Amino acid sequence: MSYAVMMVHVDIDDSADGRIRLASELAKRFDATLIGVSAMLVEAEGEVLARLLARREAAFRRIAGAGGAKLDWRSANDLPDDVVAREARAADLIIVGRVPAPGGVVRSIDPGRVVLRAGRPALIVPPGVEALRAERIVIGWKDTREARRAVQDALPLLHEANHVRVVEIRDAADDARAQERVDEVARYLLRHRVAADTLVVTQTGGGAGGALMRVAQEDGANLIVAGAYGQSRLGEWVFGGATSDLLSACPVCCLLAH
Repeated sequence: MSYAVMMVHVDIDDSADGRIRLASELAKRFDATLIGVSAMLVEAEGEVLARLLARREAAFRRIAGAGGAKLDWRSANDLPDDVVAREARAADLIIVGRVPAPGGVVRSIDPGRVVLRAGRPALIVPPGVEALRAERIVIGWKDTREARRAVQDALPLLHEANHVRVVEIRDAADDARAQERVDEVARYLLRHRVAADTLVVTQTGGGAGGALMRVAQEDGANLIVAGAYGQSRLGEWVFGGATSDLLSACPVCCLLAH
């Protein structure tokens, strides 16, 4: 299993240059095609939007092309969230920024909404991060469909890692089977030629997301893999506590799957 096609969201302003460099290097590592996608919603498509999108395409091709990746480009006059979620059908992995660019929904994406809608794993890139070595990876385990999907989707990166740790953050009142669960995940990974150790952390205060980020920091991890939890209520997306923490504050890249 590998990633044959990756897609990176290119903001309509120039805030995505570092993310493009990360995506280009990652695509080259996996010999994957890299698709750049950019969008903005305006009332009438005209020369101003056409020039903006043309500049973003030129920047994408200049930056990503320097890394030697095979390139493609998509753009549209539409809500960026809708465009990225729709175009994700063409990719194995989508790469988006953790912090939305200024301008609201007509100019920028909400990474959480994209994760829940795209049907593809999403690599969430924090501000200022321009490379992903993914040598040390922490898997945030929860015995759910979303976490299982995240582990499966992350296998190409897990194969490249030097150290993988499967971590379950359990409530103090949780059952005693947490160690059994993470050990089973480690055995599954070993059958996929990925060696992993395990850790169970009893949550004594704060959220599970914060506890997971602390483990990652202590491990020197540069990637967290986790399931993404949330749903739409009356037109508003509501996220689970750990998902919300990772989307709002994680200082390293996260691969999230819904």
